[in-house]
Amino acid sequence: MNFTELLLISLGLSMDCFAVAISFGSTRKMTWRNILIMAFFFGLFQGLMPISGWIVGSSFQSMVETFDHWIAFSILTFIGIKMIIQSFRAEHEKNLLDIRKISVILSLAVATSIDALITGISFGFIKVNILEAAAVISIITFMVSVVGVKLGEKANFIPSAWAERIGGLVLIGIGVKILFEHLLPA
Repeated sequence: MNFTELLLISLGLSMDCFAVAISFGSTRKMTWRNILIMAFFFGLFQGLMPISGWIVGSSFQSMVETFDHWIAFSILTFIGIKMIIQSFRAEHEKNLLDIRKISVILSLAVATSIDALITGISFGFIKVNILEAAAVISIITFMVSVVGVKLGEKANFIPSAWAERIGGLVLIGIGVKILFEHLLPA
């Protein structure tokens, strides 16, 4: 996996956090301290979950290496479709929570990073430097979360659902690329 693909996966995975950040930025007054705490935990969990998934996935790699590309394709496509479907859910559910509470931040950090856990499993089936991947995913998620809150504060007309839809499409596209790279050798 090259660095561009890693950046695209990171952006795709961070779209759940971006959507939540936009939503909260448009509905809650958040201080820089609130924003940085939220972005830190979102980035932390988005980085730790792929490592956990990678440990699981890499332990099974030798048993599935003949069809690992199908597994990576299936996982990324599943996550992408799930993100697209979730983007059509009612926005008011996100507005009921107060992200300034640490318990809410932690629960949202875990919830938004489940896709990263599953992606980490697929990383175990393909050649990925997991520490580099986790670091990039963490940093991108941190930055995207901060930007999301600030965009939400300035322009509450931005539909956060579109961020999730685009992220889902990116993950599906990368899954298709992985599949074609293995089915159509160079």
